[in-house]
Amino acid sequence: MADVLTPPVPSEASASVPLKPLGKVLAVTSGKGGVGKTFVSANLAAALAKLGLRVLVLDADLGLANLDVVLNLYPKITLHDVFTGKAKLEDAIIRAPGGFSVLLAGSGMVEYSRLTPEVRDDFLRIMNGLVPHYDVVLLDTGAGISDVVLFAVSLASEVLVVATPEPTSLTDAYATIKVLVGQQKRQTIRMVINQTARLGDGRAITVQLQQVLDRFVATDPARPIKLVHMGDIPADNAVRQAIMRRQLLMQATPGCPAAMAISQLALKLEETVISPNR
Repeated sequence: MADVLTPPVPSEASASVPLKPLGKVLAVTSGKGGVGKTFVSANLAAALAKLGLRVLVLDADLGLANLDVVLNLYPKITLHDVFTGKAKLEDAIIRAPGGFSVLLAGSGMVEYSRLTPEVRDDFLRIMNGLVPHYDVVLLDTGAGISDVVLFAVSLASEVLVVATPEPTSLTDAYATIKVLVGQQKRQTIRMVINQTARLGDGRAITVQLQQVLDRFVATDPARPIKLVHMGDIPADNAVRQAIMRRQLLMQATPGCPAAMAISQLALKLEETVISPNR
């Protein structure tokens, strides 16, 4: 795949021009909030960095950004400053605990809560400046199917949907996948199930979602939809402790079950998604 995004077009036409997804951008998204999406993004980045990859996490949840809270960072310059021309892109990138880079959005960016042509062009400009310098860029998107979230996801060649075994999470995950298939014509969606109680629960959930998609969404045999189960992250008291202390799990308790599961997820992504596109 190409290593650069399509250059921004004039803002009046931006909303209608299709984008070519980028080979080394992975969108981490979810159907609903509260499933651990940002927790997964941050700790996955640390695990990928431990494998020797140059990793950047971009907080693409422009309205309700909280990556800074998870990482216990207090940035002086945010994505808002870059968007408004108050700062250069390179000045907004900071080093996070865990050995990866981050570009933080800043909370309450109301003017970026909907996808205007200006927001679209700003986002493209930022991505063009970032991607050539990293082995993988993780987009920690907002939850749900707003136009801003869907646009952020459209910039990635791979999508990792985070869900939990709760019925509301699975219902919203299904709705999100349905939109990604319908609007972005995606045929492969990767799944990680967080807070599982038993070994194998996540794979069983992915199989169930696959069956529903096959019955109600994948109506064209020439375009099958494939959900790829990338792993489970078990319910683990160490996760809550790390979150409350605003620490990365991969640093606080790297040997706990949840941290080991994230390490396995990173290894699987590196082997199947990242390395083939480097």
